[in-house]
Amino acid sequence: MATPELKHILEASLLAAGGPLSLEHMQSLFERDRIPDKSALRAALAELAADYDGRGIELRELASGFRIQVRTELAPWVSRLWEEKPQRYSRALLETLAIIAYRQPVTRGEIEDIRGVSVNTNIMRTLQERGWIRSVGHRDVPGRPAMYGTTRQFLDYFNLASLEELPSLLELRDLDDLHPELDLRFPEDNADGAAASAAGPDEERNDD
Repeated sequence: MATPELKHILEASLLAAGGPLSLEHMQSLFERDRIPDKSALRAALAELAADYDGRGIELRELASGFRIQVRTELAPWVSRLWEEKPQRYSRALLETLAIIAYRQPVTRGEIEDIRGVSVNTNIMRTLQERGWIRSVGHRDVPGRPAMYGTTRQFLDYFNLASLEELPSLLELRDLDDLHPELDLRFPEDNADGAAASAAGPDEERNDD
């Protein structure tokens, strides 16, 4: 059997992966004596991206690698595949996430100083369980509080390749803009999984 084109192998793998694939992960798909170099992979991916030009899906490079996904502008239609509309995160959770993203590394106490209220423990737990934030060390002050920063999963979820792609604070007039209506990975999960992927608990703003 003839070996398929490299871009077709990559396309099939990206569709089946259910998440971003790094160049290293793509190389692991091949026999040891047939591993394409990264320049060949990038060339094939560029061809694939060109094939999707003007179509409903796109190839996008994110923090964790490459992903085939539904174009964002088609979300109003694609989201109707699911009967239950995903819940939106509370403003308190989005404020906390935004502070960590823009001020990292930052401690919980510093987040509370900026927001002017204490941070609900459930908010920090939710952000860590989602894999969006993690402890990146400890501040060298009495008590050595943990410092938090964002993760690659955070960048992937919000369709970013790096923190440099975050909108400026002047552009981010509405914190609700941080929450996409739909996690536009392709192929989509089943209805229950997709709703869970895009939704989260509506965290309380009240102090602990």
